[in-house]
Amino acid sequence: MQRPPELDPDETLAGRQKVTSGNATLAFGKGRKGDALIVAVRCQGPGTIKVAVRSVHVSFPLECVAGKVSTTYNQVAVGGADHSGVVSVEAPTTVRWSMTIGRGARAEEEPTTTEDSL
Repeated sequence: MQRPPELDPDETLAGRQKVTSGNATLAFGKGRKGDALIVAVRCQGPGTIKVAVRSVHVSFPLECVAGKVSTTYNQVAVGGADHSGVVSVEAPTTVRWSMTIGRGARAEEEPTTTEDSL
């Protein structure tokens, strides 16, 4: 739990929060049109943290466990994700967490498949 999560080589850093306990917010700048926003969070300690990207109305919880480092990597590819904004984290003081915010190309969507029933 020494460092925030790393981005993929083809992604651009937009913000980083070092290991923190409790609540915090992190601002990030505007990206290129069509960029996806990447929010990677790492945590350790008993409790649930809530991560909110208010500019695009997206939030997600992350269950954290004592003695185990958990990492989640979320890509937000909705309208307005290329705008600047703030990521807020609500966390109990029992949880240590860090975060990396990045920009990158939108992930390819998996093709929708249908099965024909006979």
